[in-house]
Amino acid sequence: MDETQRERFEQIYLRNQTPVMQSVERCVFGCDYGATSWANREEADRLVALLELAPGVRLLDVGAGSGWPGLYMAGASGCDIVLVDVPLAGLRIAAERAVRDNLPGECWVAAADGAKLPFGDASFDAISHSDVLCCLVEKRAVLESCRQVIRPGGRMVFSVIYVEPGLSPGEHRRAVDAGPPFVETETEYPALLADTGWKVRDERDMTEEFATAVLQKLQAEKGQRDELESLIGAADFSDLHKSLELRYRAAADRILRRSLFVTVPA
Repeated sequence: MDETQRERFEQIYLRNQTPVMQSVERCVFGCDYGATSWANREEADRLVALLELAPGVRLLDVGAGSGWPGLYMAGASGCDIVLVDVPLAGLRIAAERAVRDNLPGECWVAAADGAKLPFGDASFDAISHSDVLCCLVEKRAVLESCRQVIRPGGRMVFSVIYVEPGLSPGEHRRAVDAGPPFVETETEYPALLADTGWKVRDERDMTEEFATAVLQKLQAEKGQRDELESLIGAADFSDLHKSLELRYRAAADRILRRSLFVTVPA
């Protein structure tokens, strides 16, 4: 993550703690952590089951931001959790939330790059990351680093937004423009996972849910327009909604996709 991107996320994490943003988040996602992924509460509950989280299990949440959905999963399951990200603002918010929630298991926070995880081999039973790879250039390095720190018999479950393969040049450009900053990848995710030492147990298409969430966010933010314009300015609000509208149309047309991968060490 470069400096410009880090500063952008720092601002987002702080802004997402304001009452108006938390009101939107509760409406769309059913949480108030300052979420930056598209995982809602139903998906977070599904992750708890897919990762087989329970007391004594150690979970690594890569790109944890301000704690969603990692802290929620730790609270729901009683597992121990390590939250990893680069922007300090999000990690500080997550650490404070962990104390406030009085999690049943242990919780650690580490400022670290997901492509260079500072942990020993086979340190974790489970790994999660929600819509993180599509915001990073070093996708392969992150998957390789995660493979190094997972224990035998462990599993990694993650969501990612990507461009539908095989599109015409025009539709491909439209999907890229509607997606996160680094949504493009030279290698499709199943092949990329195989290259980095992972076996795909399941891939779940979450595109319909993604499109619904984007539409709900658009509607919720329009309902809070005055407050949001006071927070970020009318011009930024307009630009944000133009981007969300592009994203919704691309997801609804299924040229911008979102999947949930369940993987184990190969």
